[in-house]
Amino acid sequence: MAGRLYLVPAWLSEDAPVESVLPTTVLERIRTLNDFVVEDAKSARRFLTACGHPGPMRDVAMKELNEHTAARDVPDLLEAVRAGRDVGLLSEAGVPAVADPGSLLVAAAHAEGIAVVPLSGPSSIVLALMASGLEGQRFRFLGYLPADASERTKAILELEKRSARERETQVFIETPYRNDALFASLLESCRPGTRIAIAVDLTGPEESVRMQAVEAWRRKPATIGKRPATFLLLA
Repeated sequence: MAGRLYLVPAWLSEDAPVESVLPTTVLERIRTLNDFVVEDAKSARRFLTACGHPGPMRDVAMKELNEHTAARDVPDLLEAVRAGRDVGLLSEAGVPAVADPGSLLVAAAHAEGIAVVPLSGPSSIVLALMASGLEGQRFRFLGYLPADASERTKAILELEKRSARERETQVFIETPYRNDALFASLLESCRPGTRIAIAVDLTGPEESVRMQAVEAWRRKPATIGKRPATFLLLA
């Protein structure tokens, strides 16, 4: 009989105690698993140790699934599940399979009739939306906007139009070192009345969530720096 694929949430900030972001039942389940598919083995070991996994870590089986993994190799990562063992899918941060290559493994599991079990934990997308004060009934997650400045501006103008037309909050993220460039593009491109929220370092010691209109942001722009951030826009 095949095992199950558990979708294991990770911390958003390594400075936050895992007990503050993960339910006790989730921590208990994590400690029972000895096979994992992870985005990065080194950070996964650090996270599992913080969760109180009995280890030792050298005996915990880990296979990596990240942007370098070929799609044809993904089904092979389910070998332990086929052998009857429960496996945890672990992202670098937050919930796996959302804006994360782990979705490929989940799809492969469903294709083989393997049970997929999501565990509760922090999602920067949901937490940012909750704290933004923007439209929470209709929203759209876009992942990353283009890195090229002109393409990014074009994308921002299009999503602003869509937001106004659909009355829909647009949610997107960025590689931390490009946070300030993205924010500058938003302030340059968007209309004065468009509202923008920035959620930074969620669950961490420097957590900050601010929302205001573009015209207010322009009077006193923020510097985000290289901290994890989620951006939200409502026109």
